[in-house]
Amino acid sequence: TLSAQEKKGPPPAPKNLKILTDASQVRPTMGFFRASLGVQCTHCHVMGDFASDENPKKNIARAMMGMVDKINAGFPDGKAHVSCFTCHRGAVEPLVTPPAPPAVPAQ
Repeated sequence: TLSAQEKKGPPPAPKNLKILTDASQVRPTMGFFRASLGVQCTHCHVMGDFASDENPKKNIARAMMGMVDKINAGFPDGKAHVSCFTCHRGAVEPLVTPPAPPAVPAQ
């Protein structure tokens, strides 16, 4: 018997690509974003219309992708040194200051 995916066929080709130009990288990149920010697709996308720009967080994500690319372009070795996860660490809002040190137990 065929699986549900085999019956439906491949997912539709991505639309409205403005930053990611290689369609084969869209799904892996989106998975990386989900893990890096600890969110689901609808954090940035409109459910049922992923091509829509109605959710303002989608344009924020595009701007952040540009920021990461610009930072990485500044390294002379050509390697990626930062990513979404560098700052977000699984949280929507990255920490911008270190957490308070743990309290020292009284002696």
